[in-house]
Order: sequence, then structure tokens, then C-alpha cells
Amino acid sequence: MGKLLDGKWVSAEFSGDEKGRFVRGQTAYREKITRDGSSGFAPEAGRYHLYVSWACPWAHRTIIMRKLKKLESTVGMSVAQSFMGDDGWEFGDEYGSIADDVNDASYLRDVYLAADAAFTGRVTVPVLWDKQKKTIVNNESREIIRMFDTELDDFADPTINFCPPELRDKVDATIDAIFDPINNGVYRAGFGRSQEAYDEAVTELFEALDYWESVLGEQRYLCGHVPTEADWCLFTTLIRFDLVYHYHFKCNVRRVQDYPNLWNYTKELYQWPGVSEACNFDHIRRHYYRSHESINPHRIVPRGPIIDFTEPHDRARLD
Repeated sequence: MGKLLDGKWVSAEFSGDEKGRFVRGQTAYREKITRDGSSGFAPEAGRYHLYVSWACPWAHRTIIMRKLKKLESTVGMSVAQSFMGDDGWEFGDEYGSIADDVNDASYLRDVYLAADAAFTGRVTVPVLWDKQKKTIVNNESREIIRMFDTELDDFADPTINFCPPELRDKVDATIDAIFDPINNGVYRAGFGRSQEAYDEAVTELFEALDYWESVLGEQRYLCGHVPTEADWCLFTTLIRFDLVYHYHFKCNVRRVQDYPNLWNYTKELYQWPGVSEACNFDHIRRHYYRSHESINPHRIVPRGPIIDFTEPHDRARLD
């Protein structure tokens, strides 16, 4: 693992505070595609390219939204290999990976350097690239999914909207609410460097899961009776939970399968048309167990657990 420092690649572990808490860095690129083009980034077919990993839950959000909004022919996509080693995300010929045919990058850091030869910071997915301006538009997942959802309807399926205007404030508040205790909470637990840091993270994680279990006992989705961006933001954590976080990150108080509402909710979202095609469990499993040497020094990838996300769910009872 590493990062760029004034354009030079350096070895660097994940950062933490004085109590051993994992601290997630801020994303660096926050420009936006706007429907009217006033941002300088107008919606155009073929102009933008998405760099992702099947394994990363943040990138996975953007893959799913691109799929659901039917943007595959509008926004190109390159997929990194599952293993992230000392050189960071790498493009290659692993099954399921897609080479970079835009910048011909061997490593994702090459894309960041193409945008800024003196870049300093973590090199993360997802990345939304502008082929016209030859720069990174945005590398913040929640902002990329919002752009895909609302700003590209001239090229997307406009009948699908996961952030209707009347729910926008609630969707944003819900994404905020699940971020630190759940989406980031599994990483705070897994990368905590003290018992105190781990205990704090795992307690907040399961308190949040307990809360949303109760909410989903009363309504079908996080913000009510229609699926929103918030649901896809939670889904990409839940789909990985029993597969890797429960064991690898020591988030083992309970499994998602032990929560009746969360488990059936996860299955329903997985069975949404097109979503299963946007999931790669082999990349997920191989990435976590092979890339995090400090947690799994022998890089042994377990065979289990075997999870059937296709079995029937009961969420229609809440309509």
C-alpha cells in the first residue's frame, strides 16, 4: 500500500490517530457533471470514463448506479485487479479486470499523475475521468452516483430515479447517518490499532445495524417505500459483510444473516434486475484476504462462507 507525495509513490500504511483509530482521508477531486454544463463538465456520451474495482464497496456503488441507469454505452469503465499490493491498484489480465484503454495506465496512480503530476494523497477508486479535459472530475463515490442518477438522463434511463426531489434531503441525511458507523465502521474495526479503537468501532457498528434492522421492520427501504441512493450505499457494505467483514475485520458480533430484515433486504437488492451482474464475489474475497497483509500475513483466502443471495426474500410484505 502507498500514496503519492508530490507526484512520487511512497510506501505508507493507513493513517490513524493517537488512540489507534483508523482515519479515512478526504477525497481530492470534487468537480461535478451538471445537466446544464455550467460546471464546465457537460453531460456528453463517450466523454467520461470510470475507474473502479469490483472489490471496493465505494467503487461498487458507482458500478451499480452506472448499470441501473443504463449508462454502460455512455460512460466507459476500467476495472483494477483484485490484489492491491505495494504499488496500489493495478490493471492487468486477471479474469474480471478491464484494462485502461483511455490513459493506458498500468497502475491507478498513473491516472492521478496524468491529472496532476505533483499530486499528493491516497490513490483510491472510484475515479471519474474526463477524456476531453484530460483530468479527474471526481473521486468521491456518493457524488459520482448522484451525477449518474440525476445529471445524465439524456443518455440514461430517465424513468429510474433514486433521488427524487421530494426525498433528496432525507436521502442525503440517511447516507450521512450510515457512513461512519457502518460503511466506514467496518474499516474502523478492521484497521483499528488498539483494543479501544476496535471496541468503539464495533459497538457503534452493531448499534447502527440494530437501528436499521428496526427501521426495515416497518418500511421496505431506508427512506420509505421506494429504493434510493441510500439503499445502494448500504447494500455494498451489507453484501460484503458476512463474506469478509465478519471474519477478516472481526465484525463478528452478528452476521447480516442473523438480522431477519437486513438479510431479506440485502437479498431483495441483490435480486434487483442487473445488480447481480455488477457483483464479483471472487474479486471481493481475493482482494480483502490477499491485500491486507497486516491482518492476514499468509494471505490465505478462505473457501467460505457459502451464501445464497438468490433465495426468496419477504420484503413485499411491507408494500
